[in-house]
Amino acid sequence: MRHQVPSALVLLAASAVPAAAEVELSFYLGAQSAPHSRVYVDDDPLIPDEDFLVGWEGRSFSPPPYYGFRATWWQSDRLGYGLDFTHSKVYGGDDVEDAGYDTLEFTDGLNIATANVYYRWPERLGPLTPYVGAGAGIAVPHVEVEKNGSSTYEYQYTGPAVTLIAGASYPLSDSWAVFGELKSTMSWNEAELSSGGTLESRIVTNALNVGVSYNF
Repeated sequence: MRHQVPSALVLLAASAVPAAAEVELSFYLGAQSAPHSRVYVDDDPLIPDEDFLVGWEGRSFSPPPYYGFRATWWQSDRLGYGLDFTHSKVYGGDDVEDAGYDTLEFTDGLNIATANVYYRWPERLGPLTPYVGAGAGIAVPHVEVEKNGSSTYEYQYTGPAVTLIAGASYPLSDSWAVFGELKSTMSWNEAELSSGGTLESRIVTNALNVGVSYNF
């Protein structure tokens, strides 16, 4: 069964933004990793389903690099809503080869788009402003799977995603700020294979981000 898009949450930011809100545009890079997760493959009705553990690698600084950007509408000094896009990556290691795959990865993006809610504490730590955030959305990765001459190589909507964020920002001027944060994202992925089967895995990515923001 295909996952349903949590459309109400994805539209939350757009529906809750008044015209007078403070707008903050942010761009970030970082170091991203992913713990092991199980992969389930249903590829042939005559062959038992596959079930194996994959030790994912992030390789954040290999092209294409890990990055993200977001737009946040602050309703007050403390509460804000935003839209966030993250280009994460995961590469299958030796476990993939042991399972008979030439390639199993999401490396042109385990792309995650979420609608988030943020809460911040201005002037709580002097010039630093700590904040937290949480949200939900969708995963649209570039699925790359090769096995026994069959190849799947395309972008797909694969399921829902949720994210948690905690960080702090430091102002450089009235309009510019820098920030650092920890970001954890979980996505439930069900990809369609060109062979007619499906590949499923729940993937968690953890990242240490640094970035710059522009406010207006």
